[in-house]
Amino acid sequence: MNNKFPIVILISGNGSNLQAIIDATQQPDYPVTIKAVISNKANAYGLQRAQQVGIPTEILSHKNYIARQRYDQALLKLVECYQPKLVILAGFMRILSKDFVDHFSGRLLNIHPSLLPKYKGLNTHQRAIEAGDKIHGCTVHFVSNELDSGKIIAQKQCDISNDDTIESLSAKVHQLEHQLYPEVIHQFALGYIKLSGNDNG
Repeated sequence: MNNKFPIVILISGNGSNLQAIIDATQQPDYPVTIKAVISNKANAYGLQRAQQVGIPTEILSHKNYIARQRYDQALLKLVECYQPKLVILAGFMRILSKDFVDHFSGRLLNIHPSLLPKYKGLNTHQRAIEAGDKIHGCTVHFVSNELDSGKIIAQKQCDISNDDTIESLSAKVHQLEHQLYPEVIHQFALGYIKLSGNDNG
């Protein structure tokens, strides 16, 4: 186990993408180990997902910090305790400060429920339906200092059918996310994905 590629995952809620990554790491040929799962919310169900398979968990509540910068400094120190080579945002519902993003530049990934650069931010499924789009999907990207604007690594797409609702489209995209994120992490661990110096906006 010691020679596997170490990652830390940050969550805020249910942790369905976390579960997909946990499931992948249970496969003997998957070269990644999750060193810790960290949440800013004590009631995040993802913490239970991690604990069920013996992954260390940490709770660092943002409510205990007056300033975002202070919280992010504490989070940075906590993450670094586990010496990850990659930090994964899996439903971590906070915008990270420049210092945090810069510190982990090139090894901080996020998954977003749209085909970026379309529909940055929230309510992506509703916006895709209202726009009359025929195709939707998800994107894994490097995190930069501009929201949902870092270099795109990979995308998966699905059709939007005439009878799709926000809920049904969300379910389709979740399925794509659960395939794509473990694949990208695998490729990163093998050294196939890198951020060059001029890529991160």
